[in-house]
Amino acid sequence: MTKVEAIAKVMEDNNGTASLDIIYQNITKYYPTAKDSNEWEAGLRGVLYREIRNNRRFKKIGLSIYALKEYHEEQKPKANDAIRMHSYIEGICLELGNFNDYLTYTADPSATYRDNLHLNNFATIQEIPQFSYEGIISEAKRIDVIWFNKTGYTFPKKIFEVVDSIGTLNGAFNRSLQLKNFITEFYIVAPEKHHDKYLQTIELEIYQPQKDRFRFVNYDDIVELYETTARKNKIESKLFL
Repeated sequence: MTKVEAIAKVMEDNNGTASLDIIYQNITKYYPTAKDSNEWEAGLRGVLYREIRNNRRFKKIGLSIYALKEYHEEQKPKANDAIRMHSYIEGICLELGNFNDYLTYTADPSATYRDNLHLNNFATIQEIPQFSYEGIISEAKRIDVIWFNKTGYTFPKKIFEVVDSIGTLNGAFNRSLQLKNFITEFYIVAPEKHHDKYLQTIELEIYQPQKDRFRFVNYDDIVELYETTARKNKIESKLFL
C-alpha cells in the first residue's frame, strides 16, 4: 500500500474527511513504516499537498480540513441552530489559532465541529498549562477557546467566548476577567443581534476598568475571516508548495 492509499484509508475510516492530527495518529494502521523518518510528518503533508495540487485523490475543504475528492462537504449550520453554531464557531477559532501559530485549547473537546470532525481534532493541547494559581486555571479551563504563545513561558494571549444566548454573556465577561492580570485580549463572539446587549453590559461599573480589552466579533465576520483565510491559503498552496 502506498502512502496515498494509506491516507485515503484513514479518511475512509472517518467517513471521508480528516484533520492532520487524525492522519498522524492513524497512518501506521495502513503504512507501518510511516513514522520511521525524523521528518515523517512533513513527508505525509508533502504527499497530501501534492495530490491536492495535482487535483487527484484528495481536496482541501477548510483551512486545515482534508477530504477524499468525491466527498460532499457539509453545509454550514443555520444561524438559528444555537448548539451547532456554538461548536462550529469554536472550531473556526481553533483553526485560526493553529494557522497563526498559537497553541490552542478548548473547553469543549468532544463537541462536533463539522464534516465528521470534533474540536479535539484541532485543539493542539488538551490541558491548560500551569501558568498561574490553581483557582485562576480552574476558571480558565471553562473558556471556550484560548490561544497560548508557543515560545518562552506559556501564557494565554487571546481568548474567545462564544455567546449564543444573552443569558451567558455575563458569565463570558466574568471568566475573561479572571485573566485580567495577564497580557490577554478578550473576544466575545456572538450573533450581531446581541451587539447592543454587549455594549450595555460592558458599560456596567464592574467591567469599566477592563473595557478597552474586550472586542465584539459577530458570527458573520469571523466566518468571513475564516473563509477568506482558507481561500488565500488554498491558492498559495497551489502556487508555492
